[in-house]
Amino acid sequence: MYLVKSPLLLKWYYPSLIWNKSRNEKVIYLTFDDGPIPDVTTFVLNTLKSFDAKATFFCIGDNIRKHPDIFEALKSAGHSIGNHTFNHLKGWKTADQIYVQNFLKCQELTGTNLFRPPYGRIKKSQISTIKALKPDVKMIMWDVLSGDFDLQLSPEKCFQNVINHTSNGSIIVFHDSLKAFERLAYALPKVLRHFHKLGYSFGTL
Repeated sequence: MYLVKSPLLLKWYYPSLIWNKSRNEKVIYLTFDDGPIPDVTTFVLNTLKSFDAKATFFCIGDNIRKHPDIFEALKSAGHSIGNHTFNHLKGWKTADQIYVQNFLKCQELTGTNLFRPPYGRIKKSQISTIKALKPDVKMIMWDVLSGDFDLQLSPEKCFQNVINHTSNGSIIVFHDSLKAFERLAYALPKVLRHFHKLGYSFGTL
């Protein structure tokens, strides 16, 4: 089970995390988790370029290690880079020391001040430890989950999830992964076209 729209209760419980940006500006923030992946990440890069749009990529360290050329392409295209741990660890089920070490291992490759916990699941103790080690790190969550990772979800429903729940300042999650590709390939161009026609710009975090 997952919620397309992040509930206010979660935002209240984790006030130090960033769930959305300013609601006063007609800007939305596309984010992509789990890459870089051959073909999939390249598709995302080409699609964003066709709309002159920028985005933020939360990269898994092991995928950066495997595909350094694609990672360099992300940076060269002017997109923002975020840390998504080295091995996509679930914070709730991982000892704090192991989790933080995995974060730091990915940090060596990304050198970024942006971090998104995989699955959006992180303990408050892990947040405080990372903040103590890296005070400038911004922990980024989201307020709209496309659901592209859901194999039971139709591509059209993935698209509708985004356009029905996005507003000014929304942080939207897609995944540049093989699992998500069928829904991503359908929804991303339509999302970009839809919000471009409405006069939105696409910002980086």
